[in-house]
Amino acid sequence: QVQLVESGGGLVQAGGSLTLSCAASSRTWFVINIMGWYRQAPGKQRELVATIDSRGSIMSVDAVKGRFTIARDNDKNTVSIEMNNLKPEDTAVYYCYGNVWTRTTGSVAYWGQGTQVTVSS
Repeated sequence: QVQLVESGGGLVQAGGSLTLSCAASSRTWFVINIMGWYRQAPGKQRELVATIDSRGSIMSVDAVKGRFTIARDNDKNTVSIEMNNLKPEDTAVYYCYGNVWTRTTGSVAYWGQGTQVTVSS
C-alpha cells in the first residue's frame, strides 16, 4: 500500500498564487513512474491538470500552461505544482496522482485525499 499525502491548498484571490505538494510513502519498496495532479470542480468530472514522469517529461492541459509549473523530486518521492495567476475557474479539489509499481502489485494508480483550492474573484 502506498500513501499519497497532499498539502498546500487554500483560499486565494484571483491573480494570486498557491503551491501544492504531495509526498508518497510506503513500508515496502516502490517505484513511481508518473506523478501528477488532477482536479475536480463541483458538478464536473475529475480532469488532468499536469503530470511528470521519472525522466521529467511533462504533460499538462492548455488551460494551465504558462501559469502552473509541476516539479518532482525522485529521491524524495514528492511532486509539487506551483500555481500562478490563479483564476476563479481553477477552483476545485486537487488530487495528487501516482502510478506506482511494486513487486507484489505491479503498476497501480494511487490517489491522495484531495486538497481544496478556492479562487475568489
